[in-house]
Amino acid sequence: MNRKLLLIISGSIAAYKALELARLARRDGFAVTGLLTDAGARFVTPHALAAITGSRVFGDLWSLEEETHSGHIRLAREHDLIVVAPASADLIAKMALGLADDLASTVLLATTRPILAAPAMNPTMWSHPATQAHIATLRARGVTVVGPAEGEMAEPESGPGRLVEPPELLAAIRAALAAGPLAGRHALVTSGPTREAIDPVRYIANRSSGRQGHAIAAALAALGARVTLVSGPVHLPDPPGVSMRRVESARDMLAACEAALPADIAVCAAAVADWRPATGQGRKIKKVPGEAPPSLALAENPDILATLARAGPQRPALVVGFAAETDDVIAHAQAKRVRKGCDWIVANDVSGDVMGGRENAVHIVTAQGVEDWPRMAKEEVARRLAARIAEVFA
Repeated sequence: MNRKLLLIISGSIAAYKALELARLARRDGFAVTGLLTDAGARFVTPHALAAITGSRVFGDLWSLEEETHSGHIRLAREHDLIVVAPASADLIAKMALGLADDLASTVLLATTRPILAAPAMNPTMWSHPATQAHIATLRARGVTVVGPAEGEMAEPESGPGRLVEPPELLAAIRAALAAGPLAGRHALVTSGPTREAIDPVRYIANRSSGRQGHAIAAALAALGARVTLVSGPVHLPDPPGVSMRRVESARDMLAACEAALPADIAVCAAAVADWRPATGQGRKIKKVPGEAPPSLALAENPDILATLARAGPQRPALVVGFAAETDDVIAHAQAKRVRKGCDWIVANDVSGDVMGGRENAVHIVTAQGVEDWPRMAKEEVARRLAARIAEVFA
């Protein structure tokens, strides 16, 4: 039996991409029902959507024929996944505030099914504190938010706000409906570097690309887990089907991780800065000819891995840390596992081209011993690690 999607299209010039998404989803075996908001119907016609989905298109909350039989409740309950693409700033606000003044917002408030939302709007609208607060609320309620992507907009502007392309949206839909071995589990993954501000223009960081952490998040999502990815600054696309939390500093990352609890799985793959400047500068430190360089006093950053491993009742059932070493890799990793209180350590030698590279050679250090894995693509490391994690919850 085909999995059923309810595709809600709201008002955005990107609505034309929803037609391609519907076509790809049907080709992939999904049954698609379309729902247009009044604004969405100004960009996509019901006739075009009906032709591509092969089914009736809905849009009127006040339809006597449909609402005689509680049509909005049926739409809210009879589909396996509700996809809002594009999700306009207006509809995102309605979802977050629980408003229900049209068919789309009423269905979204009445549903008990999983929801996937793909925002699309002007970059200024996306970055507005109101929109960001609404997105944080939706993510906290379990809504999967995919994108937005960065790039040129319909108007002569560019930045974050583009609707994610249909093939990536389809991958996110597959992940959201995956009945894999980790279905029903929540995985928390950290990725990338952190930046510790020295002054408004300088910071302490490292060469982590985030490639390994992002690949792990994608691999866990592919096995059916609901994944929250807390990432420092990286130049990578968001993995499909995961909820993103973007942070800068180690303290920001810890706060985002604690806010994401409870979780069943925690994989701390981020290269977190051990130290930060003890005192931040509100203005740029100036170089003065003839004077010695300023001294930089450091303070220790919070230990995110140890904090999660000792989180009491909210401790994830499986806590996995990473150890980036340049010598005595196994010995340092074994000591770190005991010191931090985590279950596994994924150890790797970063003295070569691992940081920022596309391959990795890791050792899985547990209380039972050490597994040595050969050098392979980071995506393959991620798939093998996700499969190993799934065995724990089999």
